[in-house]
Amino acid sequence: MRLRLKSRYTEYVVKTRAGCVRNYLPAQAGSRYHSLIFGMGKKRIIKQREAGSGEAGSAVARKKVKRRVTHGFAYINSTYNNTIVTLTDETGAVLSSGSAGSLGFSGAKKGTPYAASKVAIQLAERAQAFGMQDIGIYVRGIGAGRESAIRSLAAGGLIITMIKDITPVAFNGPKPPKVRRV
Repeated sequence: MRLRLKSRYTEYVVKTRAGCVRNYLPAQAGSRYHSLIFGMGKKRIIKQREAGSGEAGSAVARKKVKRRVTHGFAYINSTYNNTIVTLTDETGAVLSSGSAGSLGFSGAKKGTPYAASKVAIQLAERAQAFGMQDIGIYVRGIGAGRESAIRSLAAGGLIITMIKDITPVAFNGPKPPKVRRV
């Protein structure tokens, strides 16, 4: 069933098992149309607002204030399967983060040096948007994207002040797995 919007309609955002569904219902006959549109099953109305309330206009009026940070840190977590780069300020508060998976790489391509360089280039652009000029780098992990991520951050216009390897090394830690027999 499809309803046409007129002047006074209420938007119901309903959480169902399948996910979030948005529907417009007449403000005076919400329960009558509810079973026709949504069918059976358990639902919860998450929020309700009038369609003419102008929520989109208020988002334009409020401008997000970005912080100006001149020095920060980049944490590169490079594993065999993925490369995750996190950008923080001097206190350790996260400003931005990105990974090879978030850029659209999937499967074995996430662990490649090319994917790590693309992530680092994206983070370098975001760092410059925050006003960051120099950066300290902490590298964790033994993946293929370690060096390429560092090179891409340098190529992105950031001055690297320090590079520190923080890969955890076990002091004779747990027993290793049995040798694989093929």
